[in-house]
Amino acid sequence: MSNAALTKKPAWLRKQLGFGATAALKAELRGKNLHTVCESAKCPNIGECFSRKTATFLILGNACTRTCAFCAVDKGGVTPPDPHEPDNVARMVKEMALRYVVITSVTRDDLPDGGAAHYVAVMRAVRRENPGVLIELLIPDFAGNWNALDMVLAERPDVLNHNVETVPSLYPRVRPGADFQLSLDVLRRAAGCGLTAKSGIMLGLGETEAELIAAFAPLQKAGVRILTLGQYLAPSRNHAPVVRYYEEDFYERLGNAARAAGIEKVFAGPFVRSSYMAEKVGAL
Repeated sequence: MSNAALTKKPAWLRKQLGFGATAALKAELRGKNLHTVCESAKCPNIGECFSRKTATFLILGNACTRTCAFCAVDKGGVTPPDPHEPDNVARMVKEMALRYVVITSVTRDDLPDGGAAHYVAVMRAVRRENPGVLIELLIPDFAGNWNALDMVLAERPDVLNHNVETVPSLYPRVRPGADFQLSLDVLRRAAGCGLTAKSGIMLGLGETEAELIAAFAPLQKAGVRILTLGQYLAPSRNHAPVVRYYEEDFYERLGNAARAAGIEKVFAGPFVRSSYMAEKVGAL
């Protein structure tokens, strides 16, 4: 297939939502006052994942303190962490019979520890209620607070995911509250603790192929063992526009380049998201 830039969202980038399964699981989640990034980030895979009774839990509320141009999560209006959330997540994991759990959060720069203690409480509750469960965390950068990060790393999640999201040149426009080197440091610190480090990049925001390939070496050097590469889809007209849609053959070529750079496991494709099929991707 051609890799030519596409100006209109192609038909093959549309998925059926599966409203029945989606609505049923949403009702269960709302009953426990829980959120998922699947909903908040308007993931195109939500119907598929919810129908398989799997989801990525979004803790620390449903509003973010940062203003990333690509993200559909609500901005501002944050609330104090819900003290019941750890037990509610643990019970939901049990009811869904999950053996591999992905937990992420909004970024909470308003909290002194960025929400690290809450992450710890959630992990402990999930493990207490679900012995033997595997946990993947998708964490923010905690604004470079290493004490906060170390608090989370000390709980030994089975996979520690932190997305760099895009190439360094696009950070001022796409991810203004973050820093590419800081994200590498987060991943390096996780890998240095012996954890499986994972990261992800969105494609189509205006990066070049050369910039993407150039990002693989520093990720590998930081200790990243798992990398996801997927197509960015603008949540609305108010978000960063899609500059380019890439077809399957480009993902295959890019995935091969990432493996050649030494990254152990690469999951690349238009619908790939950082926690999509995580139970399979994380099984190194």
